[in-house]
Amino acid sequence: MKFELKTENKNYLEKFSLALRTISALVLIIILCDASFKLRIISRHYLIDYNCKLLSVEKTKSNFKKLARLSNLKSKQRIWEFCKEFVK
Repeated sequence: MKFELKTENKNYLEKFSLALRTISALVLIIILCDASFKLRIISRHYLIDYNCKLLSVEKTKSNFKKLARLSNLKSKQRIWEFCKEFVK
């Protein structure tokens, strides 16, 4: 007569491994999303700085349009005041 005991150690190990992989994937996704948001902010700041410097040299309508789109300002006077901070 055989006597067998079923152990569930393997089952617990598989569940723990699955949970660890899921948590690791979520952490990686959160880190990548945070990095992409920070890169977006940096690139937007760089574009505003570049366009303000370009506007101080060339006062064209297209430069005003680009800055109006980036800064959500509509009047040329407000755009000039906004760019004074960057061009210093």
